[in-house]
Amino acid sequence: MLIGLWIRDVVLIEALDLPIGPGLTALTGETGAGKSIILDALGLATGARAEAALVRQGAPQAQATALFAPAPDHPVWAVLEEKGLAYDPSEDLILRRTVSADGRSRAFVNDQATSVGVLRELGGLLIEVHGQHETVGLLDSRTHRPLLDAYGQLSAPLAVVAERWKAWRAAQARRDELAEMADRAAAEMEELSLRLSELDRLEPREGEETELAEIRAVLGASEKALADIASAREAFEGLSPRMGQAIRALERARERAVTAGAADDGPAVSRLAAASAAIDRALVEAQEAEAAIDAAAEAFDFEPERLEKTEERLFDLRGMARKLSVSVEELPALRIRFAERLRAAESSGEDLKAAEAALAQARSDYLAAAQTLSEARAAAGERLAAAVMTELGPLKLDKARFRVALETLGPEKAGPAGQDRVAFEISTNPGAPFGELGQIASGGELARLALALKAALAGRAEGAQPLMIFDEVDQGVGGAVADAVGLRLRRLAADAQVLVVTHSPQVAARADAHWRIKKAGDAQSVRTAVEVLSPDDREEEIARMLAGAEITDAARAAARALMHA
Repeated sequence: MLIGLWIRDVVLIEALDLPIGPGLTALTGETGAGKSIILDALGLATGARAEAALVRQGAPQAQATALFAPAPDHPVWAVLEEKGLAYDPSEDLILRRTVSADGRSRAFVNDQATSVGVLRELGGLLIEVHGQHETVGLLDSRTHRPLLDAYGQLSAPLAVVAERWKAWRAAQARRDELAEMADRAAAEMEELSLRLSELDRLEPREGEETELAEIRAVLGASEKALADIASAREAFEGLSPRMGQAIRALERARERAVTAGAADDGPAVSRLAAASAAIDRALVEAQEAEAAIDAAAEAFDFEPERLEKTEERLFDLRGMARKLSVSVEELPALRIRFAERLRAAESSGEDLKAAEAALAQARSDYLAAAQTLSEARAAAGERLAAAVMTELGPLKLDKARFRVALETLGPEKAGPAGQDRVAFEISTNPGAPFGELGQIASGGELARLALALKAALAGRAEGAQPLMIFDEVDQGVGGAVADAVGLRLRRLAADAQVLVVTHSPQVAARADAHWRIKKAGDAQSVRTAVEVLSPDDREEEIARMLAGAEITDAARAAARALMHA
């Protein structure tokens, strides 16, 4: 709902703040007083085309601000979310637009700069305009199917169609996925079989690389230690025999010394004996060292062929990993994946057949639901056409004929809302062909047709209703026809907010609120002013509309009768 409109320096309006209530609000005044300026300002705030001519003479820029109070579930919030604009559904929505004297325009949503396109998109969800020169909303055939569905109260079959459409799309996606997998698997089956057989022969295990590397390190260290031990053993080679020879040579020298007359306890003999004893001790130690070296060599459990096999296994694993562009640790999992892909390739034919059967069933289910929906729409279309035809006569459109054209499209053009193209069509004269609503020549006829449609649809629409603006929908009619227009506007306003620009007292008398638009100021400075009329002032204004320049008591009595009819 629109709850406020603030206008600054727009054409003849210098400053105007308008609170707007629910129901039907009538805008009246003499021709040229500026009623259309208010609508232009509202259009400016909601994304309509902006021109420098809108800027009041002498002002740097024109500005229009519209304050709306959409429901928390209104679709405008989804638009703001999509556009990345900050909002709070519990607060009001502020649309603001400025246009400078050189024609440059700026748009704002909740004081956040945005594009005019965003403003226009939001305005399209919040306002419908039906007038002499434009009808926004009903002329767009994309709105006709939702309007028909709302009129026919088809939310239940629509939900079934949407659900089955979703199932059909899911089945199609599954079938396409399996077909792609089957094609890909067939192409790579030979490669998969080769790689899998190589991995099967290799039989890689998790953690095997680390285990082999550790064994290799231990065995390598053992091999080097044994080499060092062998070097030590080699150093002892021939040492014991030479020491034995040294001992025997010292014994012979001692014997010769004694023979030559040396005393047994003499220095020479004693020192030869000490040397022999020392070498004898060294010989014993050397023999013990040799034994210890041999024992140390025996303590190493080293098998040269085991190291060779370990290295060969490690090289095989790393070679396979390089060949498949993975790490050694990934080989066991890759082997499992290859086996699964090969099994999938071998069974893909059966899976694909099952998916194609499921797809055919989902398509059949959708088409059945869509056909049921089409039949319900056709019946609702007949009822809507009859309801609109009932409204046309009182609105001086008794020669016109209205119909709901339903075209069933092929499955390839179907969607979650079914497979129907819906269009509201009109024939303005007997024998004339039916055509689109916009082909009607008269703007007044088009506005009244929109009113007839809205009257027929009243109370059937789902969700939030936009503000409806009817600009001189009563042009060229009077008396009973104008009264019929007023009654229908009043009926519409029971469930929605309606603004009507009118010259008809019968229409103005039906309003919940009444604004009188007039010019103020002098010849040098003319301004448009708006008066929100009290009940007494309303009576006077309607009497003026009935009587013209001179308001009589009879006109006032007639005005009271209209207001209380």
